[in-house]
Amino acid sequence: MPIILGEHTPFPDPTLAGFDGLVALGGDLSSERLLAAYRAGIFPWTIDPLTWWSPDPRAIFELDRFHIPQSLARVIRQNRFEVGRNQSFRAVMEGCAAPGPGRDGTWITREFIGAYNRLHQQGHAHSVECRLGGELVGGIYGVSIGGFFAGESMFHRVNHASKVALVHLIQHLRERGFVLFDIQMVTPATRPFGAVEIPRREYLRRLAAAVKKKCSF
Repeated sequence: MPIILGEHTPFPDPTLAGFDGLVALGGDLSSERLLAAYRAGIFPWTIDPLTWWSPDPRAIFELDRFHIPQSLARVIRQNRFEVGRNQSFRAVMEGCAAPGPGRDGTWITREFIGAYNRLHQQGHAHSVECRLGGELVGGIYGVSIGGFFAGESMFHRVNHASKVALVHLIQHLRERGFVLFDIQMVTPATRPFGAVEIPRREYLRRLAAAVKKKCSF
């Protein structure tokens, strides 16, 4: 049974979550609450009510085993896109929130955009952008703590743009010494890149070590 979070209620042990991974209800989207959640292996998903989750198993990218499909490798070699980091964080979130092919709605509400933009301004959330002719056509964003990165969402307006952003992000995280890339759940978009599921207890063990690392995005 999920607990109800008060203003100062700490998150419960995520291993006590129900079979669906729901940990708690309520609380707020303050930066302090969000960072505490990620450090505990928990993330928010809906706003009304505000829900907090820690699924078992948990999906990740193994940074040293990330797979780039041959067709995408060819696109990358063509250098079609201009790739940047932390240049348009809010615009990337808004792109992820907009309806797209096969996606009529999204969990990324204005409350989430405001909360994660504050995290970005404080140096805890980051984006990778892909542009074509100077126009933003794809990107990805997430949260970093130490050597841990939580990928939240990505979008594209031109084929391959979000995938190129993801590959750039993976390469950047490797170079910066990150050790854990959380993607929450395996999806059709992440499976071709080698996304895997691991038991929640293993994820929490690796998370505890990752957040202690001295890494800078």
